Amino acid sequence: MLLKDVLQCLQSSADSRLHIMLPDRSFVAAHFHVTEVALVRKDFIDCGGTRRSTATCTLQIWVADDVQHRLTSTKLLKILQLAQPVLGTEDLSVELEIETTVTSSYPLATVEQTPSGLLFSVALKHTACLAPELCLPQLPSAAGCCGPAGCC
Repeated sequence: MLLKDVLQCLQSSADSRLHIMLPDRSFVAAHFHVTEVALVRKDFIDCGGTRRSTATCTLQIWVADDVQHRLTSTKLLKILQLAQPVLGTEDLSVELEIETTVTSSYPLATVEQTPSGLLFSVALKHTACLAPELCLPQLPSAAGCCGPAGCC
């Protein structure tokens, strides 16, 4: 999900409570804080030798001991507006960095209005070969390894 879409959801849902649902359908504790808004750039060479660059807006989520704390859509919007000079653009994918057993980054999949507030749903992040045509062997067809009948 892009930052501009998140900003639009926050603007149209003033003073809504915020909820974060993890991929296993559990929720981050309601008293979470957004402690950091970062522009994260990654410049790299893939396994095929192609130079690549990515940039994301990362929101660091922290659960403190202040169980009465609640972040609203209006407050998060103000935090993101303060970060605008650092981010520079609203066309960035948004990721949430959340510490559970380990610290993990999750791409923000959806934001939807629910009766109890705005629900942020995150997805799992996956790895993949970026140059499969160069690095992955061509798998033989069933007919090629099993004989003409292809019945193995």
